[in-house]
Amino acid sequence: MSYNIAVAGKGGTGKTSLTGLLIDTLIHEDKKPILVVDADANANINEVLGVEVEATIGQIREEANMTEKRGNSFPGGMTKAQFLQWKLNSILVEGNGYDLLVMGRSEGEGCYCFVNGILREQVQKISGQYNYVITDNEAGMEHLSRKTTKHIDTLLLVSDCSRRSIQAVARIRDLSIELNLSIGKVYLIVNKVPNGVLNDGIKEEIEKHNLNLIGVVPLDELIYQYDSDGIPLVKLPKESKSRVAIEEIVAKLELK
Repeated sequence: MSYNIAVAGKGGTGKTSLTGLLIDTLIHEDKKPILVVDADANANINEVLGVEVEATIGQIREEANMTEKRGNSFPGGMTKAQFLQWKLNSILVEGNGYDLLVMGRSEGEGCYCFVNGILREQVQKISGQYNYVITDNEAGMEHLSRKTTKHIDTLLLVSDCSRRSIQAVARIRDLSIELNLSIGKVYLIVNKVPNGVLNDGIKEEIEKHNLNLIGVVPLDELIYQYDSDGIPLVKLPKESKSRVAIEEIVAKLELK
């Protein structure tokens, strides 16, 4: 049975960068294979991992909808559901120790309800082939509310070192409770922290919202440099501030 980790947080906190480094750390610790689901509408975890994405779930959804709208038949006499399942298999990106499935942005009319059901069924069907399923969520809880996975073993909330960001992830935690999601452990990671030291005001805000702080990731100048030069963050040196911090966090998670 796969171990499910979901990462959520306010936009602009470096959530996706940390998710990519988390995946890379697990791979180096031989926790593979891993299924990575990029559920952020602003899908870019592939850039962190250094792989190309040819198609997203949003795009195949539009293709299916347009085929149906025009009254055309699906290939090989498939139903719409069969077509989506076939396409979901074909758009899995194979990486080094992981497979990547990208949700992407939907440009057309209508909701994701039908394709969400197919995605949920497909992820649950194939997740047993992986040791870990790691989902990079969009800002907020919209994707988690779709219940793509039946159970989340660990929810990682990523914040920067501002009170507004701490308040935002606290609301995400509270919403997960309201939605009655099946979640095991919930931890807070504070990212982009100057010198890696939280000030008293932020510590106070964390305690106020009863958030379980598992780690602090220092502001890492190398991330800015690599992003500016278009270099995948998984190529950061082992001694970089962010890598060291993520490795310490993974150790605290005590993953099997």
